[in-house]
Amino acid sequence: MGKDNDGEKSKKRGGAIKEFKEFILKGNVIDLAIGIVIGVAFGTVVNSAVNDIIMPPIGLLLGKVNFANMFIVLKKGLTSPPYNTVEAASEAGAVTLNYGLFINTIISFIIIGLVIFGIVKLMNKYRKKEEPKPEETKECPYCYSSINIKAVKCPNCTADLK
Repeated sequence: MGKDNDGEKSKKRGGAIKEFKEFILKGNVIDLAIGIVIGVAFGTVVNSAVNDIIMPPIGLLLGKVNFANMFIVLKKGLTSPPYNTVEAASEAGAVTLNYGLFINTIISFIIIGLVIFGIVKLMNKYRKKEEPKPEETKECPYCYSSINIKAVKCPNCTADLK
C-alpha cells in the first residue's frame, strides 16, 4: 500500500509541475515580466533625468540649492550638527526628514505619470482608428462574428452572405 500512495503523490507532483510550466509559458505571464523589466528600467532613466538634469538647474535658479540635501534634523547624531549632506547626517546617526528627496520623488512620479498618460492616449487613438464603426458592421448569421457591412463572404467562417 505504501508504494501505491507514493506513486499517486509522484503523479500529483508531476501534474502540478506540468500545470506550472503551462502557466509560466503562457504569453500573458511573459508579457507581464517584460513589462515589469521595462518599467523598472524606465523608472531608473526618469529618476536619473530628474536628479541629474532637471533638478540641478532648478536648484541653481533657486540660489544654488541641492534638493537631494534638503532635510530637517529631527534628532542629533553622535556628532554635533550642522550636517552638510543627508549622508553626513546619516553617518553621524542623526534622524532626518528628507523633504528634498521627497520632492525629487514627486517630480519623478509626475513625469512617469505624464509619459504613461501619453502612451495610453496614443494607444486609445490607435485603437479607435482600427475598430470599425458600429454602423459599418453586421453580424454573420452563422458564426455571429462582427464583419464589414459590405462583405459577401464571412472572413471567419467563410459562409456566403446574402
